[in-house]
Amino acid sequence: MIIPIVGGETVQYPNGKKIIRQSAATRLKQPVDFGNRGMTLEEDINETNEYYLAQQKAIIHKKPTPVQIVQVDYPKRSAAVIKEAYFKQASTTDYNGVYRGKYVDFEAKVTKNKTSFPLSNFHEHQITHMEHVCSHGAICFVIMRFSAHNQTFFFEAEKLFPWWKRQYDGGRKSIPYDVICEEGFLIPMKYQAKVDYLHIIDQLHFRTEEEE
Repeated sequence: MIIPIVGGETVQYPNGKKIIRQSAATRLKQPVDFGNRGMTLEEDINETNEYYLAQQKAIIHKKPTPVQIVQVDYPKRSAAVIKEAYFKQASTTDYNGVYRGKYVDFEAKVTKNKTSFPLSNFHEHQITHMEHVCSHGAICFVIMRFSAHNQTFFFEAEKLFPWWKRQYDGGRKSIPYDVICEEGFLIPMKYQAKVDYLHIIDQLHFRTEEEE
């Protein structure tokens, strides 16, 4: 569905949700609520990635959602106004980058469910993409947050694939919370690196013989 944009106010996400974009002048008039910072998984990961970049530990970025521009007006030669546009569905995962010479690719998902993580949170094209990058030796995983438990887990993509395939053979359509606790890695909340997933990657891929 295409939503007209007048002065850049309204757009439509692939999931059907609307988002209202306010003008810069309106945003400047509104007080900033610092108490809500870092309350979402995306914000926490973005702040963590900024910290990694500032510390020169890793270069990881969120992939922008592709936008299809339908109509553009040119009221001035030096400016263009987008009158109509919509967000395309992302074709891969949320984040990618480089860490210690290795390509890193991962998806971030949240559930309110207390007992399992629904596989419906993923799309077929995301699973296919993760299978492809894994076949080339990438570090690929999912960051899962159980909001009801206030817990965030690192779950390797290779462990996700069997669950995804079994659901089409009559298997369950979710991963039990107990399985994620057992096979995944709990990511502790830290002050600067709020979702310190590099700590888990170090344990899995870069441990030295002395550390073992």
